[in-house]
Amino acid sequence: MSDNTNKPENKSGKPNKADAKPASRYPVNMTDTPFPMRGDLAKREPQWVKQWQDKKIYEKIREAAKGRPKFILHDGPPYANGDIHLGHAVNKILKDIVVKSQTLAGFDAPYVPGWDCHGMPIEIQIEKLYGKNLPTADVLTKARAYATEQVERQKKDFIRLGVLGEWDNPYLTMAYGNEADELRALGTLLEKGYVYRGLKPVNWCFDCGSALAEAEVEYQDKRDPAIDVGFPFAEPAKVAAAFGLPTLPTENGFVVIWTTTPWTIPSNQALNVHPELQYALVETSRDEKPLLLILAADLVEASLARYKLEGKVIATCAGAALEGIRFKHPLASQDAGYDRTSPVYLADYVAADSGTGIVHSAPAYGIEDFISCKAHGLKDDEIITPVMGDGKFASTLPLFGGLTIWEASKPICNALTAAGALFELKMFDHSYMHCWRHKTPIIYRATSQWFAGMDVTPKDGGPTLRETALKGISETKFFPDWGQARLHGMIANRPDWTLSRQRQWGVPMAFIVHKETGALHPRTPELLEQIAKLIEKNGIDAWLALELKDLLGDEAAMYQKNKDTLDVWFDSGTTHQTVLRGSHEEQLAFPADLYLEGSDQHRGWFHSSLLTSSMLNGRPPYKALLTHGFTVDGEGKKMSKSLGNTLAPQKISDTLGADILRLWIASTDYTGELSISDEILKRVTESYRRIRNTLRFLMSNTTDFNAATDMVPVADMLEIDRYAIAQMNALQAEIVAHYNAYEFHPITSKLQMYCSEDLGGFYLDILKDRLYTSGVTSHARRSAQSAIWYLTQSLLRLMAPVLSFTAEEAWVIFAGDQAGDTIFTQTHYELPKVADGEALLAKYTVLRDVRNNVTKQLEEVRVAGGIGSSLQAEVALKVSGDKFAALESLGDDLKFVLITSQASVEKVASAEEESVVVTPSAAQKCERCWHYRADVGSHAEHEGLCGRCVDNLFGKGEARRFA
Repeated sequence: MSDNTNKPENKSGKPNKADAKPASRYPVNMTDTPFPMRGDLAKREPQWVKQWQDKKIYEKIREAAKGRPKFILHDGPPYANGDIHLGHAVNKILKDIVVKSQTLAGFDAPYVPGWDCHGMPIEIQIEKLYGKNLPTADVLTKARAYATEQVERQKKDFIRLGVLGEWDNPYLTMAYGNEADELRALGTLLEKGYVYRGLKPVNWCFDCGSALAEAEVEYQDKRDPAIDVGFPFAEPAKVAAAFGLPTLPTENGFVVIWTTTPWTIPSNQALNVHPELQYALVETSRDEKPLLLILAADLVEASLARYKLEGKVIATCAGAALEGIRFKHPLASQDAGYDRTSPVYLADYVAADSGTGIVHSAPAYGIEDFISCKAHGLKDDEIITPVMGDGKFASTLPLFGGLTIWEASKPICNALTAAGALFELKMFDHSYMHCWRHKTPIIYRATSQWFAGMDVTPKDGGPTLRETALKGISETKFFPDWGQARLHGMIANRPDWTLSRQRQWGVPMAFIVHKETGALHPRTPELLEQIAKLIEKNGIDAWLALELKDLLGDEAAMYQKNKDTLDVWFDSGTTHQTVLRGSHEEQLAFPADLYLEGSDQHRGWFHSSLLTSSMLNGRPPYKALLTHGFTVDGEGKKMSKSLGNTLAPQKISDTLGADILRLWIASTDYTGELSISDEILKRVTESYRRIRNTLRFLMSNTTDFNAATDMVPVADMLEIDRYAIAQMNALQAEIVAHYNAYEFHPITSKLQMYCSEDLGGFYLDILKDRLYTSGVTSHARRSAQSAIWYLTQSLLRLMAPVLSFTAEEAWVIFAGDQAGDTIFTQTHYELPKVADGEALLAKYTVLRDVRNNVTKQLEEVRVAGGIGSSLQAEVALKVSGDKFAALESLGDDLKFVLITSQASVEKVASAEEESVVVTPSAAQKCERCWHYRADVGSHAEHEGLCGRCVDNLFGKGEARRFA
């Protein structure tokens, strides 16, 4: 294709640089470039990183973009803990490609990176390093220092990937101003009426000792005892009436429930049946005593079989008839502490597809149980809550106090057996909630927490949070578009958001509450602002150090500080307020044009940001959401240290170069899983080489070209040069459209195809003869150089967002004095318009099709030994229709397009008559241009040259119009 480049693609037999004989009396125009063929990326890139920092390139880009319309990508903060992995690299590089492409598209696109700094993982690290039970003040100091160190480590690795941004002034959720503004945001939500305090089952992790957000829950298989438990009749007359009987044959009877959580039985306070299901009164016997059971009619047969009992249905009724009837607690006979009754409540969520069709209700440990019992008038202080934060039963719980809930399963079952209330016990495998950090089972646990209500009408009487958020989703663009349905489903079905956590390293919910009533201080808004000002000066430590008497004076004795911290998702979820409109409001703007994260963030950052902004602003904080998949190995397996299939981005940068990593990311369809392996990276490296070699050819052949003095106007260029510009115009429009739609893999695919096929396999292959053999300053050569100069201007900018280091290296050399400090202050090149561009694109589509056919025939003859290179051939073509018009129009230049020494064309009537005849040339080979021509040696003083080389070297130069 080019000098010292892609030799297998060099169809012409033109001298590659390595083949050229510098001692020749008749040299060809072999120019060189300081842009090396070998990238040596791993060695060179760190020098560019340093240069970008030393020259303050990011600041220069901001300066150049001042006054342009803004494009804001808001960075979702990675967590400040641990070294970056491949997922981080994918995320940051995708963001960098977006920001750089929008800058080149003519926007002012700043990039302010951020970090999420509070939260339990760092608190756990401090415990590991310094032990448990440290004073809170020490935890805060050490956690802040730890997070700062982690940020610096991660920052260095992100910068090495070629990501340009405001690294000297990132946003940190632990910055004092951000902590203060987050508290102010909470205060606003409280004033608007979205925030309330209440007892409610929340996802609770015993290892965390805290409530979990929805995003922190995952499901794994768990083995539990599934038990059928009988609740003895307490009101037999009412049971008889419900079933339409005057009396019961025996008062020894049970309503039977089925559960996989035996530990919830001590907390039972009600039973649920479906109002429309049919329930059966079953007569049976046990230990030779008559016995009655109440079961769902459809489940009688299966249940009796499970209990190894025989019996018959003596009456049925709808569930509605059982409403309000009370039954004894199954452990009432074992301890006076359980001597209570449970009423039957009607509930639509009860089903008869398994179990017994009756559900036991422990409102402290189940969402539906809680809602049902509250709806029937149960007050918060009446709810039985024996499970403590560490997973143990309170010592006051009869029979099981002090045991963990999991240990208690067996003793509970034993006590039920002793009471005659256990009908069946069987181990059961089911999908169960686990903590995403500890991988341990979690429970629903009713605790007093602060919530943002999804369906609460705010004080202004406007739409609820759920309604506002769902409307916002419908107005947001999603890339890929399936994200819309996913986020919609999550918001439509989610419970109220538990805002409070029981941790230390987090922004405090700095409420002051009455010691006896728990009510907020009447001056709460004013107090929150005073506290926010203290935090602005000294960070969250200021709340810890605060003495209430300094704020409240004499009232202080009646009040206490709320001890909860804010859910860490609230930290990052309010960055649209604390960063876009807070710490970095000069650089950024609200709403952001784009949030871009991994697909797990539909339940994480996208979700919490949407909810907080819906409450604060009545709209989402973003106009569009883009999600990418996760990295997997070459076999599609998830990457994990235990499998040993991880690839560190640092290692890839240090061995192959960050541009190879960037090219892999851009060339993979990020909407699904991103596969990576050494083999895949090897293929990416090959693709990179093709692009680099093409660049080197373009740059080599413009080193003696001065655009200011040597440029040939487009209208005066040779036809194939005009075609090349028209084609690049079309390609540039396509690629810019792909960038704007965040479609990167078609960009890399088209750039690779363009370099290897359109340039290497066609245009540049044809151009070599003209570049190397025409007169140095001839119109023919300057026309080719003018076209190449335009193509390079466009190509470097198109590839810069992806191959940032390579584009920068090439740009500085190619643009010379005009380069400025960086390619990233440029915008996309405005190529000249080609008046007959459309017609040329159509014509050359036909020509390329014919040429491909001729090239195949030439190769067959070459393999058979008939010719050496294609230039040894003479070709006679017979073609029909528009092919003839296109070929004939080139006249004698047709041979240059086909890269043969001679070519003729004849018209035939139909496609069936078309043919390609290849004949080895009988003429001599010119020692300079390697064409076989009859006039070689016709000039006595230049025996080895053909007439055109003599003319190009010593005369006016040959006239070329087309190629």
